[in-house]
Amino acid sequence: MKVLLIGEYSRFHNSLKEGLIALGHEVTLVGSGDLFKNYPVDIDISPRWVTANKMTSFLRKAIYKLTRTDIALIETGYRFWDQRSQMKGYDTVQLINSWSIRTTVGKEKKCISFLEQHNGKLFLSACGTDTAWVESLFNDDLPYNLLTPYLKDKGLAANYASVLDYLRPDRKALYAFVTEKVRAIIPTDMDYYLALKGMDKVTSLIPTPVNLGKLKIPSVSIDGPLVIFHGINRMNYLKKGNDVFEKALHILEANYAHKIKVITVESIPYQEYIKAYDRAHVLLDQVYSHDQGYNALEAMAKGKIVATGAGMHFMKHYGLTAAIALDASPDPSLIASQLEQLILHPEERVLMVEGAQAFVKAHHDHIQVARQYLTIWSS
Repeated sequence: MKVLLIGEYSRFHNSLKEGLIALGHEVTLVGSGDLFKNYPVDIDISPRWVTANKMTSFLRKAIYKLTRTDIALIETGYRFWDQRSQMKGYDTVQLINSWSIRTTVGKEKKCISFLEQHNGKLFLSACGTDTAWVESLFNDDLPYNLLTPYLKDKGLAANYASVLDYLRPDRKALYAFVTEKVRAIIPTDMDYYLALKGMDKVTSLIPTPVNLGKLKIPSVSIDGPLVIFHGINRMNYLKKGNDVFEKALHILEANYAHKIKVITVESIPYQEYIKAYDRAHVLLDQVYSHDQGYNALEAMAKGKIVATGAGMHFMKHYGLTAAIALDASPDPSLIASQLEQLILHPEERVLMVEGAQAFVKAHHDHIQVARQYLTIWSS
């Protein structure tokens, strides 16, 4: 099968591509690399001119301030269209979300129509922010979700602009346009599955793929201080709950300063990020979630204990009876208490690490996950 994957973040499509190639399929990945994360792609549509230097960046900001038009979106659309001849003749096309190309809405529709006309089936992944999911966050019955801080304080709207943008009329129209053209919508974790299940075209959950064969398992002694890694992305600071993690660390440092070591990094490329957390025992991932993203899963596979979404919905879905991660709810005291247990009972670390590694191997192996995608794409 020839497969075209459109868009990339959190290394999801790269891992899926590797699984498909291992099964003998031909795969091309189109994307921008996800800004500073710089994930590899086969066809690069990133706005290189607009971000080339300080002068063009200043020009971009000036034009946006005057016209509310982001010329980076225009350049991205141009780069996609200029290379469109390489995006024909595929059996399957999967879009990472309804705004997978990241150009203007009008150009996005034109590009999606081109993909539909010159390829086989189109599919939509539910693995990140998108219109139907954001709409669901306003009235779900979960104890918390990505929008919880905003719903408590509407003054935080600017921090959630990139999320709330999916509720604009033009973005909602784009989502309707895309979902009408795709054969199925495929959730990749519990957050999206819980929100979308039962909706038209939504399939069962297919877990996020992780290429376990590419991971080097670092040797980290459990002797000495508990090493805690906290990676901060300022663009998603509140959405990831980095503020909650910082409060939890302050509580812990007040009582166990001599028994912990905290490594903090901010907005660095993916390769530098994983090198930095290799030295840690614990990775602080995200708070307002009910499942694990790619970084958390990769860290779990590498023998790290991860504070992430791992509550009752997740445990029930996978039939788990023992915790394989720290469930990071938006309560600094509770997170600090869980970390305290790891300090006081280092033997518990070994059990959780073993459970986490077994879980990722059983459910997230990229080849097994690729087979599940092939089943849906072929059905």
